[in-house]
Amino acid sequence: MGRIVRLCAVMVVVLTIAACGSFRTGDEAPPATTIPPGSAQDFYVNVGDRVFFNDNVADLTTTSNETLSRQAAWLIRFANYTVTIEGHSDEKGDKAKNMALGNRRAQAVRNYLVDKGVPAQRVKFVSYGRERRVSTCNDLSCWAQNRRAVTVLDGEPGATPTAAQPPVHMTPPPRAPRG
Repeated sequence: MGRIVRLCAVMVVVLTIAACGSFRTGDEAPPATTIPPGSAQDFYVNVGDRVFFNDNVADLTTTSNETLSRQAAWLIRFANYTVTIEGHSDEKGDKAKNMALGNRRAQAVRNYLVDKGVPAQRVKFVSYGRERRVSTCNDLSCWAQNRRAVTVLDGEPGATPTAAQPPVHMTPPPRAPRG
C-alpha cells in the first residue's frame, strides 16, 4: 500500500512540473514586438545610439562602422528625424585637448552618416569633451566608456524638419560650482 501512495505522489509531482512547462509546436508566430518601428525606442534598442573609440583617436572601428551603417539605414528610412552627434572623451588630458578630440569624433561619425546617404543638413554635431562622462572612476574600463560618440534624435516622426543648419561646434554651458 505504501508503494502505491509513493508512486501516486511521484506522478503528481511529475504532472505538476510538466504542467508548468511551455509546449510549442513550432507553428506559432513569434511574439509581436511592442517597439513601434520608427520610434526613438526602436532607434535606441534595435539600431544603437553610440559608438566607442580607442584612446586618443577619432578613428572608427569595425564595430563602430557596423552600428553607424544601421544608423544611416534607419535615418534614411525615417527621414523626419534630425540628429545631433555628441562627441565625448575620457578625462585624461587637458580640457582643450579633450574638446578638440570630442569634436573630431563627432565629425567622424557625421561624415560616415553623410557618406552613407543621410542628408548633411539633418546631422549636426557638438563636442562635450570630458564634461559629460557616463562613468567617473579612475580606471581603464571607465575611460573606455567615456570615449564615445552618441547619436541623439532631435526630430519626431511626423514633424517638419527645420531649415538646414550648417554643422556647428558648440561649447557646453559652464557648470555651476560645486559646494
